[in-house]
Formats: sequence, structure tokens, C-alpha cells
Amino acid sequence: MKLDVIKLDGGKSGSIELSDDIFGIADIRGDILQRMVTWQLAKRRAGTHKVQVRNEVSRTSKKMYKQKGTGGARHGSRRAAQFVGGARAHGPVVRSHAFGLPKKVRALALRHALSSKAKDGSLIVVDTLTLKDAKTAALRTQLGAIGITHALVIGGVEVDKNFGLAARNIPNVDVLPNAGLNVYDVLRRRTLVLTKDAVEAIQARFVKEAA
Repeated sequence: MKLDVIKLDGGKSGSIELSDDIFGIADIRGDILQRMVTWQLAKRRAGTHKVQVRNEVSRTSKKMYKQKGTGGARHGSRRAAQFVGGARAHGPVVRSHAFGLPKKVRALALRHALSSKAKDGSLIVVDTLTLKDAKTAALRTQLGAIGITHALVIGGVEVDKNFGLAARNIPNVDVLPNAGLNVYDVLRRRTLVLTKDAVEAIQARFVKEAA
């Protein structure tokens, strides 16, 4: 499939051929995308939630009262979970929330995410993303003129310094290098913006993985 390439000022800069295997999948698998997003978010979780168990609570372990003759329940330490200031039973512990997902499934999910943007008409390819001055207001006006208000921008191997500085204060616009391309960020933004270099890198990446 072919897609027009535009400039930041809105002018045309030719066209580019997109691989149908990457950008032209017609039947988008929502279940694959859901698995990938869940996998990404699970890996982000710190897993540092922790409660105090009985041997960690700083309270006396002396028996509360004698075993028999009180007419009440038989209790020992005040560290037990049923008492105020005691431990918590069955609470969270430090652990990793990550789980495995096959590499081929992850690659397939990225292809479906890219194809979903192309299918919806939410994929924009720009010639280059370079600026002379890091001016946020000027860039925001430029992006708004070409319909980029809620987007993920993939700016090539390295993001132009001035472009990155100007874009970082624009709400709902994320800028990442090629290595940062991921399913979650593609799906969470309305538009996907790729440079020509980024498109070539993506297609070369999948060719390399298929080899």
C-alpha cells in the first residue's frame, strides 16, 4: 500500500510504499492486542506493595490473659490480625507481576497495532522532524494545522533535539525514537506519526525477525 508523505508545514513530499504484511492487515486481532497491552502494563508494575506479617509487627508477644477462666476466647499475642495494631492476614507481598509472552506474539501484536492505525486512516508519514528553534507554541500550531493533536510520534533513530524539547510540553503528544515503538503507546494515542526513516527501520526490523 502507498501513503503520501507530508512535511511539517503541510506540503507534500512524495509517497512511500508500506508493507502489507505490517501495515495492511485487514482482520485486526483485538485479543492479541489485549494480551500485549496486559503484558506491557504488568512489566511496568513495581510489585513493591507489602504488608507486615505477624513476625514483623512491633508489639509484645506476651500472652494477653490467662488461658482459662475468663469466659472469652483463648488468645495469645496481640500481633494477631484480628486486633487493632496487629498484622494483616493474606496481604500483598513483594513480587514481580511480569509473565511470559512469546516473541512471535509480541511481534504479531505490533503489526496489528500498526495496521489498525493504517486501516483507520490514523497513520501519518512525515519527511523529517527537525526544527531550527525549540519553540513549543510554534510547533503546536504546525502540528495542529496538519491534524496532529493527540499522537504518538516516532522520530527516527534519534529524536531531533529541538523537536523533542519543543514537543515535550504539548499535551497528548508523545515523542519516541524507533527503539521506543510499542503497542501500548500506539493504541493509547489517536494518531501515529512516523518519519520516513522510522518506516524503513520498522520494515527492516520485521524482515530481519522473519529471516
